[in-house]
Amino acid sequence: MAEDDALWSTLGFAEDAAVFASASQNVRVLSEGWIAMHGFCPSCGAEPLAAFKANAPVADFHCSVCAEEYELKAQRGPIKRRIMDGAYGAMTARLKARNNPSLMVMSYDPGRARVTDLIVVPRHFFTTDLIEPRKPLGPNARRAGWQGCNILIGDVPLSGRIPLITGGAVTPRAEVVDRWRSTLFLKDASLNARGWLLAVMRAVEAATDFGGRPEFTLDDVYAHEASLSALYPGNRNVRPKIRQQLQVLRDRGWLAFNGRGTYRRT
Repeated sequence: MAEDDALWSTLGFAEDAAVFASASQNVRVLSEGWIAMHGFCPSCGAEPLAAFKANAPVADFHCSVCAEEYELKAQRGPIKRRIMDGAYGAMTARLKARNNPSLMVMSYDPGRARVTDLIVVPRHFFTTDLIEPRKPLGPNARRAGWQGCNILIGDVPLSGRIPLITGGAVTPRAEVVDRWRSTLFLKDASLNARGWLLAVMRAVEAATDFGGRPEFTLDDVYAHEASLSALYPGNRNVRPKIRQQLQVLRDRGWLAFNGRGTYRRT
């Protein structure tokens, strides 16, 4: 991604850049054009990203070096906790595929004609819990019965929302790639096992005031036992499960054990 501020608005989002009658189509073309010009692969750092042919089922871009695939969503204003996406069936089916795409979410400011924020959520952070079905279209709709979905970005741990641009400031490419690689261990887990790991990661982040303090205790995580029990009502041994997931996260280097029930985020 170019670090020269002047390049960010090369394709811009100014009103006179519109070429389609549909506002959403304009945003799609402009945002995809911006990524094609300035984007790089957060997985390996290679550039540029190559665009898929139009109407690909889910993904928009892919890396010709590491083959990582990406879906792009762009919106005006701050990035919201819930992102509207396409067909629910296609999304849930793609979660089980090896080439399930990672998600890029872009925020743009048409008044300033620039990209303001851009994050990427690696595909190994996705579980079925993050895909929220929308109400199917009614019988009188042109696509009657079609069902879309939302992606619950707000439920992704902060470790899985990697910033590429924040408030106009570019994150160094090496830092993006390092953050991506620090959680690759999640790819080895099944969807069910990954769900527990992500839930405990969120509890740890909450216990550390979302990065405000690096150390926390086992009791700090136990304080989130009720929410974890609600998330997995069939599990009657939540505390042992928490300890098990903390051990996995320790073994994978995501956190360190200081002894006597004290942990530290690495």
